[in-house]
Amino acid sequence: MNEHVHEAVGLTRNQSLVMGALTQSKEPLSAYTILDQLRDHGFRAPLQVYRALDKLVEFGLVHRLECLNAFVACSHPGCDGEETIAFMICEKCGQVNEIADKVMTRRLRKLAAEAKFALKKATVELRGICHACREA
Repeated sequence: MNEHVHEAVGLTRNQSLVMGALTQSKEPLSAYTILDQLRDHGFRAPLQVYRALDKLVEFGLVHRLECLNAFVACSHPGCDGEETIAFMICEKCGQVNEIADKVMTRRLRKLAAEAKFALKKATVELRGICHACREA
């Protein structure tokens, strides 16, 4: 995502820089890794990064991977956080693949409804070994 696209969606300078770091990375980044990468751009405190990340997550541009305490850029443009998002995380190479599956979403909503649970959002994290690492 280039800077002009960031401006089109109304991102601040800090949000745009954080988004740029995530879109250029091939792996999830922690807030502290982002901070280290952006020090030359005036980032001095973790709070600057966390504020930007919070907004990017709110906008649906970034997802937080709970199990890694890290963040990835959304690979489904227009993702609004309403659907169930699943991530396949390779424990060997660190590759993360984002998947959205309507059948999984419907099933999780049905399970929640049956339990009289008001589901707002679901994130599924699958950890294992990717095909490329298994073949290596």
